Amino acid sequence: MKFTTMKALTTGVALSLLATGGAVAQDYGSFEGYTLRVKLIGGAQYEPLYAEIARWEEMTGATVDVLSRKNHFELDREIKQDIAAGTLNWCVGSNHTSFAPQYGSIYIDLNGVIAEDVLAGFQTLALENSTVAGRLVQLPRHSDISNLFYQKSLYEDQDNMDAFEAEYGYALTPPETWDQFRDQAMFFANAPTFYGTQYVGKDEAITGRFYELLVANGGALFDEDWNPTFNSEAGVQSVQWFKDLYDANAVPAGVLNYLWDDTGLGFASGTVALNLDWAGWASFFNDPENSQVAGNIGLVRAPTGSAGLRSGWSGSHTFSITSTCDNVDAAASFVSFLTSHENQMVEARKGLLPTRGSVWDAVIAEFEAEGNEFMVEVFETYALSMAEDAFTPPLIPEWIEVSNEIWPRLQGAILGEMTIQEALDEAADATRIIMEDAGYN
Repeated sequence: MKFTTMKALTTGVALSLLATGGAVAQDYGSFEGYTLRVKLIGGAQYEPLYAEIARWEEMTGATVDVLSRKNHFELDREIKQDIAAGTLNWCVGSNHTSFAPQYGSIYIDLNGVIAEDVLAGFQTLALENSTVAGRLVQLPRHSDISNLFYQKSLYEDQDNMDAFEAEYGYALTPPETWDQFRDQAMFFANAPTFYGTQYVGKDEAITGRFYELLVANGGALFDEDWNPTFNSEAGVQSVQWFKDLYDANAVPAGVLNYLWDDTGLGFASGTVALNLDWAGWASFFNDPENSQVAGNIGLVRAPTGSAGLRSGWSGSHTFSITSTCDNVDAAASFVSFLTSHENQMVEARKGLLPTRGSVWDAVIAEFEAEGNEFMVEVFETYALSMAEDAFTPPLIPEWIEVSNEIWPRLQGAILGEMTIQEALDEAADATRIIMEDAGYN
C-alpha cells in the first residue's frame, strides 16, 4: 500500500524541515478531534518517553489511546492474536528488529511516508536493520546491546582479592571472559541473600543470551544453507554456563522466569554482584533514590568466549504503522515525534542508545558539561560495543518461531530434565522442520 496523498506530502515536508534538531519549533500537523490507537511496549525504562505523548496531543489536537502497554513478548502474542482474529484496528505499534520480519505485510513501508531528510538523521545501520524485504517497516527508537555492570566495592576489598586468588589462581579483576564471569559469580554468591549474577530466563530473551554465548564460543545458529548447527560442542559449552550458575545457586531460584525488568531491578536492589544488561538502566542504577548500588558501579565490555570473540547480541526497538491504519498522516507524525532528536535525548539521558548520530554527540557533550563521568563512561563503552561487537539474530520471518523451539529446551537442560545435548538436538530437529517447511532447504 502506497500513500501519496497531498496531505501526506505536506506533512512530510513539515516534518522534514523541522525534525533535524531542537533549535526550531516543530510542527507535527493538525489532527483535531482524532483518536490515534496504539499498542506500546511497557516497562520501567520505556516510560519516560511516554510522558512526552501529552505534548504531541497538545500540538496536534489529537488524542492517543494506548490500548496495550506490555513487555514485548506479551505484546507480540497479542499482535498475533489480532492478526488471527482480524482485529488489527489500531495504527501504531512498538516493534523490534528481531520481531519485525515475522509480521509479513501488516506494517506499511515508511519510505515515502516519512520524509527522506528525516530518515537521513538516523544511523544507516539502524535503518538497514529496520528494513524487511526492501521495505522500511519500522522507525528505530533506540538500540540495545549488553555490557557488564558490577559492584566496584567487591573488587576493591582486599579479603575478596586474597580469597579469590587463593581459590581460582588468578587475580580478582572484572571478568574478561565468560569463564571468569562464571568463576566470579560463584565466588560472590551467598544465597539466598546475595547472588553472583542473574540472567533472563525465558522467551526470546534467553534464546538471545544463548545465541551470543554460542557466537562467542565459536558456534553458529545455522550453516550457510540454513541447517541448524547450534547443537554443537560450542552450543553445549554455552548452555553449560547457564546450568553451572543455576546448580551452584549463584543466581536466584526464580531466574528462569526473569525478563529485563527483573534483572534491572535485581541489580539495583544491591543483591547481585555482576549484571550483563543494556544501557537503558544506567541512570537508574546510579540514582540513589532508586538504587542501592548508586556510586558503586563499574562497567566493562561484555566478555569473550572460548573462541576469543566478544558477545554482542543487538538490535533496535522501533515503531511501526499498520496497513489498516485509518489516519496514516497522524501515525507518521506520532512516530516521527517519538523518534525526534528531542525525544531521543529524553531517552539517551536515561542511558538508552539513540539511533540518531547527532544525539550521541549531544548527550555525551551534555554529560561532560554536567561532570557526569559515569554516564560518559556508559556511552563510550556502549559506543565501542555497538561499533565492534554488535550482531543481530537472523532477520528472517521464522526467527521467533525458531526461538520458541529453543528456549523451553534450554530451560529443560538447565533444570536437569534432559541432558544439554538432548535438549539442543531436540531443538535443532524442530528448527530443521521449521526451516524446511519455509523452503530454506
